[in-house]
Amino acid sequence: MTTKLTVLIVGGYGHFGSRIVQLLEHDPRLTLLVGGRSWEKANRLCITRTAAKARLVPAQFDRAQDLDRQLQILQPDIVIDASGPFQAYGHKPYALIEACIARRIHYLDLADGSDFVAGVRAYDKAALAANICVLTGVSSFPVLTAAAVRRLSRDMHRIDSIRGGIAPSRSPARSRCTSVATAWG
Repeated sequence: MTTKLTVLIVGGYGHFGSRIVQLLEHDPRLTLLVGGRSWEKANRLCITRTAAKARLVPAQFDRAQDLDRQLQILQPDIVIDASGPFQAYGHKPYALIEACIARRIHYLDLADGSDFVAGVRAYDKAALAANICVLTGVSSFPVLTAAAVRRLSRDMHRIDSIRGGIAPSRSPARSRCTSVATAWG
């Protein structure tokens, strides 16, 4: 990739968003817009990341305000939504997805609720027509669990149930992730 990209990380100074900033900050081709309701918190995170090679820019972004206007001002190429919880998105939980499609901005989010994630399928045709990607459920737990289940169940005829859980921690050493599958061969 030689193209420069601007990535808006909504919830960029929160637990998961700041981790995304930390993982992406080493690429000098990126401009990372650290977004959230508090410009001060976004700025605080940006000035503490002194080794960043990416350009870190604090950005006030509130999903309860005029999304189209905010996206027009910030002009990201990609939006990563780490703001959650998706259950608190109100009566229009997919409003940010709709705004991204209208502006032809790629969209990814970390939501892991099966109903919310399944509901994003309604935007497949619109995203395809806009020539963008709209991906949801991209947090590590659902993705890694799905990959593990797919690999472990390769020779199984059916899976009756899968149960998983996650306990995030600010310390990677303390994070625990478990997944249990009951299967019949």
